[in-house]
Amino acid sequence: MGVLAYSLFSDFDISLFISGKHFRLYEKFGAHLIEVAGTKGTYFAVWAPNAQAVHVIGNFNHWSKTAHPLNRRLDSSGIWEGFIPGVAKGEVYKYAILGFEGQLVEKGDPYAIKWEHPPKTASVVWENDYQWSDKSWMKKRVKINALNKPMSVYELHLGSWQRDPSEPKRVLTYKEIAASLVPYVIDMGFTHVELMPIMEYPFYPSWGYQITGYFAASSRHGTPQELMYLIEELHKHDIAVILDWVPSHFPGDQHGLYHFDGTHLYEHADMRKGFHPDWKSYIFNYDRNEVRSFLISNAMYWLDQFHADGLRVDAVASMLYYDFSRKAEDAATNEHGGRENLGAIAFLKDMNEAIYGSFEGVQTIAEESSTYPGVTHPVYAGGLGFGMKWMMGWMNDTLKYFKNDPINRKHHHHQLTFAITYAFSENFMLPFSHDEVVHGKSSMIYKMPGDEWQKFANLRLLYAYMFTQPGTKLLFMGNEFAQTHEWDFKNSLDWHLLQHPPHLGMQKTVRAINKLYRSEPALYEYSFSHEGFEWINADDADHSVYIYIRKGKKAKDTLIVILNLTPVYRENYRVGLPFKAKWKEIFNTDEEEFFGSGKLNTGTLLPEQENCHGREFSIEINVPPLAAIVLKQGK
Repeated sequence: MGVLAYSLFSDFDISLFISGKHFRLYEKFGAHLIEVAGTKGTYFAVWAPNAQAVHVIGNFNHWSKTAHPLNRRLDSSGIWEGFIPGVAKGEVYKYAILGFEGQLVEKGDPYAIKWEHPPKTASVVWENDYQWSDKSWMKKRVKINALNKPMSVYELHLGSWQRDPSEPKRVLTYKEIAASLVPYVIDMGFTHVELMPIMEYPFYPSWGYQITGYFAASSRHGTPQELMYLIEELHKHDIAVILDWVPSHFPGDQHGLYHFDGTHLYEHADMRKGFHPDWKSYIFNYDRNEVRSFLISNAMYWLDQFHADGLRVDAVASMLYYDFSRKAEDAATNEHGGRENLGAIAFLKDMNEAIYGSFEGVQTIAEESSTYPGVTHPVYAGGLGFGMKWMMGWMNDTLKYFKNDPINRKHHHHQLTFAITYAFSENFMLPFSHDEVVHGKSSMIYKMPGDEWQKFANLRLLYAYMFTQPGTKLLFMGNEFAQTHEWDFKNSLDWHLLQHPPHLGMQKTVRAINKLYRSEPALYEYSFSHEGFEWINADDADHSVYIYIRKGKKAKDTLIVILNLTPVYRENYRVGLPFKAKWKEIFNTDEEEFFGSGKLNTGTLLPEQENCHGREFSIEINVPPLAAIVLKQGK
């Protein structure tokens, strides 16, 4: 039987689509299993406005390029659609598109919710019929996932976090990952996981950042329902899930979005705007309403259908500026002669307004490395509307400082204090991500100077500094136990390192830091406000010691943080107090359990009326080498 005329689109749908305001296009486009006049089959719809003809090809018609022609709508939408009886779940298909200039190409479905396992490239007729049981989480996440709650994110790549030692070349399934990952994240105390892109992508070494199937969970790990299971298992234990999302560029694979109907449909026709020189990929045409509808619908899809709790938006700076990675003379300009991509700015604002207006308790996070103002400010106030932004300047300055030999750190003292001068201009997340442990940058542990003990002490100190600074936190997999090799996407992390005391001590340190972070309101209640931070001493460069206060809503939650960035044990070091009180050490990275030297302050520290750091009361304390200690009021 041929193609029957049928449509899921109303006139209102079409109006929203062509005006760039339809944000649930996945309910209309793609392949939908339905019943028409008592006959079961599949409805297909695809946008190809400049095509001369579109046929559905697949196993069910022996890949015939003439058997099942779709009907072009009579309006101006450019949509081709139709119902094919008998096409069932699991059938593979593509669109044979006779393009604008008469070239016939076979394209996957941009809205397909399942694709074949790469290197195969066909779309698969499927349905998202998962029965969710995470109602409890969905109701309470608005409180748990709020900006005044702790957010400690564990970033991971599903293909290389862990593998079966008996089959090291095989990536684990979503269900296999769930069995190991959920208890591990619970044990380590992370509040969130961030999955590097899990949308379908053809080239494995791209790590998922070159997507062809924007609406499909990668079949390398199983079905969409199995990914839903993984997310649900995390939710059952109050762990939020952030998905890494790439609306900035896409690859030129023939079966993908590039030159979709024989014209530059999804990408900009002007290659100064439509081609990314760094990644050799194509940039979405954000000026086109239908493309903005496609992308915002995709963001909504993962939040709606997969119950994701947030999206980390990749490479935002590359979207905002035409001259990103280009010389000024080679870059396009906007209608006002400026470098900003006005279409991309409008898209990001629309996206954030749509997401926050439709879902309670979600967050969007921008990976944005420029100084574009107001990334996390509300759209109504002129901002882009993101919930958070990666603090790339903090990350770069911090790693640059820590790489210095401690003997020279006094000459670079203010590399660690500078970030506070702009820390509250945006809602910042402090990231040590996958990008810092690839391409010859070395693993985190080998960025640290000194002998083995000093390297581990430095890294423990670095993480304690990170978690006691304002802002939310992100740590890439393997960093928590001091993975020694750079990240290798082809292999599992080196879990065997935990047999060795330094690595086990590092893992215990991160577990303890997470516990401290989650249990102390002063470390998260004012993550993005100057109300939560105050220096006691930012200027002791000679000793490379830093002292600061973290504040919560209640005075009793106040913490004092002391960092010693040298391997010198500083005894009887005097510290000015925020107010007169007894103090106790509640955390110390130098504990022997962490592979430290065990120089702790075990007793109650009594205030003395001796002026120090411009404060009336002070205490004397022993500050261990290359360590961080945290004090809280004692009884």
